[in-house]
Amino acid sequence: MKVLATLLASVGLVAAHGYVDNATIGGQYYQFYQPYMDPYMGNNKPQRVSRSIPGNGPVENVGSIDVQCNAGSVPAPLHAPAAAGSTVTLHWTLWPDSHMGPVITYMARCPDTGCQNWSPGTSAVWFKIKQGGRDGTTNNWAATPLMKSPATYQYTIPSCIRPGYYLVRHEIIALHSAWAYPGAQFYPGCHQLQVTGGGSTTPSNLVSFPGAYKSTDPGVTYDAYKAQTYTIPGPAVFTC
Repeated sequence: MKVLATLLASVGLVAAHGYVDNATIGGQYYQFYQPYMDPYMGNNKPQRVSRSIPGNGPVENVGSIDVQCNAGSVPAPLHAPAAAGSTVTLHWTLWPDSHMGPVITYMARCPDTGCQNWSPGTSAVWFKIKQGGRDGTTNNWAATPLMKSPATYQYTIPSCIRPGYYLVRHEIIALHSAWAYPGAQFYPGCHQLQVTGGGSTTPSNLVSFPGAYKSTDPGVTYDAYKAQTYTIPGPAVFTC
């Protein structure tokens, strides 16, 4: 089984991985950072609400700053306005069907001046707003719907958080080679919101990236080919 799994994983590496291509936020369409186009556009480089990513490949070191928003990520110049309590729709590139795993979304509050010149570093600023893992011991994972068109994922901005600027960290963790560490593949990306409305709640139970995940976590080192339950890594989901 392990030999077959390794072969399938290798095929997946050659074929494709993935990233969020675009989003609908506050009723508006936003093209996200295009790693195979934007870096080559010179002075015509589009301004985005999403932070840069190097390509469609993974991060494999949970102790690296790259696990936060991806390798070489830098702040974006723009923010997408969105009301607290509203739903954001993310459109992934088609996800390979060999790459089973959880889908997780976090938020972090940026300075009052915005996210465009700010990165969290290793500070504990992130709170989890949505997660999905394995459906019992079946082969149905949170990533499964992204394996066929239109490959959409939705999250809801918590209705009680304070208005202001927020950085959203969204990821798939691919577990097709995760029976030993390193093996799990992290596909994070970040985008910037200007949240309006809302309440006065400041989330607690904050975590850092790196720091939220450890190589020994049962959700990081895990044999996805066994019929066993799965524990999603990271903190509990914040609720209002």
